[in-house]
Amino acid sequence: MDKPRLAWAITGSGHYIKECLDFMLTLDDVDVYLSLAGEEVLKMYGITLEDIRKKMPVYRDKTASAPPVGHFYKGYYHTFVMAPTTSNTVAKCVLGIADSLATNLYSQAGKCRVESIVYPCDIAPEMETTAPGGKVMVYPRKIDLEGTAKLRTFEYTTVVDSVDELINTVKKRLTTLP
Repeated sequence: MDKPRLAWAITGSGHYIKECLDFMLTLDDVDVYLSLAGEEVLKMYGITLEDIRKKMPVYRDKTASAPPVGHFYKGYYHTFVMAPTTSNTVAKCVLGIADSLATNLYSQAGKCRVESIVYPCDIAPEMETTAPGGKVMVYPRKIDLEGTAKLRTFEYTTVVDSVDELINTVKKRLTTLP
């Protein structure tokens, strides 16, 4: 390994997923991690794994213990990004549940003091989001908004509220690295 890389997890949220992926694909030295739901959502939005694999390695959620998370202990990653992120994944992260590839990555990043940047799908009581057929209005539940608020308090975690904020936060993070 020449230099540490960025780990990026995609969960089952379609919340501005094309915009997140368009940005991700502009970056160098990125490994992509897909949850099972993330793979399903990519297909729903007409995004193929082959398109992503042309640019960067892709790890899929196919094992119970998620062996790739061990890379955090070897200093292989400088940053973990999870975007977009489902309310289910946020809830698990808040409760410390690490039973999927994405939640295990978040847990291990924190244990290794690796900065995480999370873009949750539930960030406001009323919001516009993207569905496979176009933009729609959604009204996140109180419990989902509480999960996002709680995640904001976690150490080594930055929660962003928009694709623009995601892009700016990741770019700023990359400029702070040696």
